[in-house]
Amino acid sequence: MEQITHIPNEAIVQKIYVIRGQKVMLDSHLAQLYGVSTKRLKEQVRRNLHRFPESFMFELSSSEYTALRSHFATLKRGRHSKYLPYVFIEHGILMLSSVLKSEQAIAMSIQIIETFVQLRKLAQNYE
Repeated sequence: MEQITHIPNEAIVQKIYVIRGQKVMLDSHLAQLYGVSTKRLKEQVRRNLHRFPESFMFELSSSEYTALRSHFATLKRGRHSKYLPYVFIEHGILMLSSVLKSEQAIAMSIQIIETFVQLRKLAQNYE
């Protein structure tokens, strides 16, 4: 049985960005959490594109990626793929666990979705 890592919810929250009015996570961050390479994650997504409509996932434009990289010091040039990243909305994150199929991906998807739910509850308290 594989070792499943639990990380603090704060570490997940730090990897959530708002792009096009959606709370999303980058493919590279999700790959890291799921314990796979970004290349493998994107490979599985491409093989299962019918599971990922644009309401679940989309590719960043060059300008969005440049803005994101310049806004956050953690996204430095040369440390990420030369290809534009995919970003995943909550439903896309859940769908990833069905195409990656590892215990780590399933456990992490559940934890990420629970974090999104907590964020929604917090936002409702401040409205």
